[in-house]
Amino acid sequence: MAFNPRHLWLVLGLLLASLAGTALFKAWPVIFPQLEQRMELDPSCNLRAGPCVSSLPDGGKLSFSISPRDIPTLSPLQLEVQISNSQAYSVEVDFSGVDMYMGYNRVRLQEQAAGSYQAEARLPVCVRDAMEWEAQVLLRGKRGYVSVPFRFITLKAGAL
Repeated sequence: MAFNPRHLWLVLGLLLASLAGTALFKAWPVIFPQLEQRMELDPSCNLRAGPCVSSLPDGGKLSFSISPRDIPTLSPLQLEVQISNSQAYSVEVDFSGVDMYMGYNRVRLQEQAAGSYQAEARLPVCVRDAMEWEAQVLLRGKRGYVSVPFRFITLKAGAL
């Protein structure tokens, strides 16, 4: 039997397809976590004024803050989540543009003390002068994730 390069390409193609399928299967729960519940957005929340507090489904409270308060793009941002009367196995914050896709922007917060989580993040710059963002605080519990949304606007320097 003679060597046929078409067979080699077929085997390589099947191998690459199986690798891509495995990577997608493994990444799916990370990119699209199973939500147990999505909480309502609080329109009175203003992260530029200070921390925002939301109620959790189990009766607990969640406080979320970003500093510096002007929330600049491309600069280090300090994220802080405080949870009281509730438990989370992990805490992440997923940033997404409200009306423009801005890529995958999720950071896992590290527990500093019981119920206190912190991390550093950066937001990408946008071509618009003002960009509306949604930060979903994702709390991983026993049955999945609880998502607590917060909205804010970033401004380009000199846009005011």
